[in-house]
Amino acid sequence: MGTRDPRIDAYIAKAADFAKPILIHLREVVHSACPDVEETMKWSNPHFMYKGMLGGMAAFKEHCAFGFWKGSLIVDSMTAEGETAAGQFGRITKVSDLPARTVIAGYVKEAMRLNDEGVKTPSRMKSKRKTTKDVVVPDALAAALKKNRKARETFDAFSPSHKREYAEWIAEAKGEDTRKRRVETAVE
Repeated sequence: MGTRDPRIDAYIAKAADFAKPILIHLREVVHSACPDVEETMKWSNPHFMYKGMLGGMAAFKEHCAFGFWKGSLIVDSMTAEGETAAGQFGRITKVSDLPARTVIAGYVKEAMRLNDEGVKTPSRMKSKRKTTKDVVVPDALAAALKKNRKARETFDAFSPSHKREYAEWIAEAKGEDTRKRRVETAVE
């Protein structure tokens, strides 16, 4: 048996007037298509859970968004204008911007099937993600770290993303004086 979260009632009540019917409609379609769905708040927005993440919705100043966690496996993620948008249905400003109730219910059932089968979310970041090998330490920082054992040990203990931040901060300095100051600050 599914659950309704009173925090989502409060979220809808606080939403802009145009957004309330959209959020109520989406909520009802999800519950009717998936009676075992559980509601929760994640990232300050309503989300639906069924054997893991199913989808979520959000209200903004001038539009709403609704999307499935594994949306790229369920719905074409391009809006009618050919631009990518939050969720799979673009900028929703009225209920009529959404596909028919039966179409959304079909998407919900497909999302349920994927969760039932344990299908993993496709990685969107994998190809863009840099690996530890991609951290290029500027020569000036490498030389300074070589001279200061404690700074080198601290730097070596950083996560790759933290190391990359320091390296990029120093490398993007336009002038040699700025670069030297940044290296000194980093070693400090």
